[in-house]
Amino acid sequence: MFSHVMIGAADLEQSRQFYDAVLGTLGIAPGAANKHRYFYRGGGGTFSISTPINGEAATHANGGTLGFAASSPEQADAFHAAGLAHGGVACEDPPGWRGEKPGRMYIAYLRDPAGNKICALHREPKDA
Repeated sequence: MFSHVMIGAADLEQSRQFYDAVLGTLGIAPGAANKHRYFYRGGGGTFSISTPINGEAATHANGGTLGFAASSPEQADAFHAAGLAHGGVACEDPPGWRGEKPGRMYIAYLRDPAGNKICALHREPKDA
């Protein structure tokens, strides 16, 4: 459905270090530089961080969350730990299971250095 997602970064290099670390835990290569942006490609999609082209301040969406697919709860935990170690801030509840069977989800929420809310999410298989 989506070709890409791009979010603003107030400090592009700080955000690059953060996303290289957290997305690396999901098997995604470090960001590829292109002018005032970095692009991350994996799983058929593209995620990008950029300084705003219009020169205005980067802001985060109130109520918005970007979710990244994790293959296991352990991978979501590694994503969360890498984020905390690279300037991210914990938000919401601690990483853990949400919901009831079937359809439980393991979610790990963070705010990136620019304040964007992100998470790693693992969906429990229906036959578990």
